[in-house]
Amino acid sequence: MKKIFLDTDIVYDLLAKREPHFEAAAAIFSMIERNECTAYISSLSFSHLHYFLRKLRGRNESIVILQKLKVLVRILAVDEKVIDLSLLSDFSDFEDAIQYNAALIEEVDYIVTRNIRDYRKSKIDAVTPDEFISIWKSMGQLKKQPGSVAPKQKK
Repeated sequence: MKKIFLDTDIVYDLLAKREPHFEAAAAIFSMIERNECTAYISSLSFSHLHYFLRKLRGRNESIVILQKLKVLVRILAVDEKVIDLSLLSDFSDFEDAIQYNAALIEEVDYIVTRNIRDYRKSKIDAVTPDEFISIWKSMGQLKKQPGSVAPKQKK
């Protein structure tokens, strides 16, 4: 089973229903829900997500949303080793360095992000959500099952 690291923006696209990115994020989370891949996020992402969701939905709803998210993803620690590697890295954005090094230690197969250029120095393939879905389809991995973790968008 492929291991993917989800950058915070992808998770936030789903949870905040941000257009035009919501659909691709929802498709990836459907794959995760069907156990087609294993998803990882860093503990740093949880902190950022709570901050943004709290502003959108309030503290209580934010906590409920993050509790549901926690069931679907595995959380990678941002520990001393990750920080040390990040401080020594040549990433221009320190937060990206932290995310990358947490993913690198876990030996994930892909980093899924909308900010590919932030990971140009990555030893892990960094792909957009649409690219990941295309890769998955070409590998014959995407199952044809309805359903989504996320609520349907209102039209």
